Amino acid sequence: MKYYDKLIFELSKPGRTGYSLPENEYGRCLCCELPEGLKRAQAPELPEVSEIDVVRHYTNLSQMNFGVDTGFYPLGSCTMKYNPKINEEIAAIPGFNGLHPLQPASTVPGALAVYEGMDKALAAITGMAHFTFLPCAGAHGELTGLMIMRQYHMSRGDLARTKVIVPDSAHGTNPASAAVCGLEIVEVKSNANGLVDVEDLKPLLGPEIAGIMMTNPNTLGLFEKEIKEIAALVHECGGLLYYDGANMNPLLGVVRPGDMGFDIMHLNLHKTFSTPHGGGGPGSGPVGVAQHLAKFLPETRVSGFNGNFGVILRAYAYILALGRQNIKFAGKFATLSANYIKECLKDKYKLPIPSICKHEFVYDGLINDGADKAEDGHGATTLDVAKRLLDFGFHAPTIYFPLLFHQALMIEPTETESKETIDEFIGVMRRIADEAAADPMILRNAPHNTPIRRPDETTAARQPILKYGDQ
Repeated sequence: MKYYDKLIFELSKPGRTGYSLPENEYGRCLCCELPEGLKRAQAPELPEVSEIDVVRHYTNLSQMNFGVDTGFYPLGSCTMKYNPKINEEIAAIPGFNGLHPLQPASTVPGALAVYEGMDKALAAITGMAHFTFLPCAGAHGELTGLMIMRQYHMSRGDLARTKVIVPDSAHGTNPASAAVCGLEIVEVKSNANGLVDVEDLKPLLGPEIAGIMMTNPNTLGLFEKEIKEIAALVHECGGLLYYDGANMNPLLGVVRPGDMGFDIMHLNLHKTFSTPHGGGGPGSGPVGVAQHLAKFLPETRVSGFNGNFGVILRAYAYILALGRQNIKFAGKFATLSANYIKECLKDKYKLPIPSICKHEFVYDGLINDGADKAEDGHGATTLDVAKRLLDFGFHAPTIYFPLLFHQALMIEPTETESKETIDEFIGVMRRIADEAAADPMILRNAPHNTPIRRPDETTAARQPILKYGDQ
């Protein structure tokens, strides 16, 4: 272990300090004294280190983190997209950065103009009539949209509609949000092509159905070609269509959810419109509705303030920078990158659905290794492939999701990556497949050169060690 790979507490030496303050020359200031009840009984257990120790320690930690500024992140189209630096500069303008959410509306005309402009821009992009920016994340937006759906039915005295249809390929937040909203989940199956099975859908429709939640393209990266028929069937039974905007990236400037027949949708501004959100934040999940539902958009109660203004501002800058003419290229380039990778690696990785994809696609493990070998422990698994990628400086893609495939490996490049970067990724993936065939233990013992190797992720999540000395 290198010296600066140690924890800052391990660098501590008694008596070492990183600062020197002059003695107080002005005597005691009683108004500055802390009340006795607020004082510690003993000094905090802080590391005793020099200033350079602190600088090197935290700089080293920052270099251990993976981000889109340092390497290729193959789950970028709907998860971790490059955030142009101009967005950060605009968000840092004092007139925006210094705002307080409790300021009178008369003092923030610029911020209100951003909200108004963003509402119009998102309406044009999606085919919705209006948006609310209250939701602070995608799942928050889902819950808000479903509450709008319920309120719509209740306003019409249609209280029997307590069920929502969710495809078996859906994002996990869809059934979770529906359950939180008090709705019963009804699952619709996918057909052999990975799309919603319309014949399985038909018998599920009836007077108890509040609506259907769909992502298009779906989680397999496939465009739901029968969406117009699905919309007609759901509307005919009195239900509404909810669009999960997590996969909106490939549709930008090309196809609009409103034109497909969707009534309600949310967008993940922190996904589709560039703000990175690793580590749980920040996020923004504005909800848009068709004109006949506009009166149900919430004005308060969903969140304390009008959403996460910084994320909304960055997304607005992203949209204005591309403009109406160029925003369509974001989705087209992401789609091109995904299909290029898919075709270049299908001789090494199992491709269960060979159709043209949109921004993402899913492999089902390695071809050379065989599912039987992977399951009995003598071969390499999808987890092993993901761990081995870390040795080559690439972040791992999404694994074991969607649940339709046992060894799922979901890859979603984004529009900002060059062909050279993508070719390098393809080359590494081919090398890993060859290693798995020749000596699977290379993968099973990976990663080999990262600061930590294979922690017990379940225990780390459920029983985290948050304080030095507790381990």
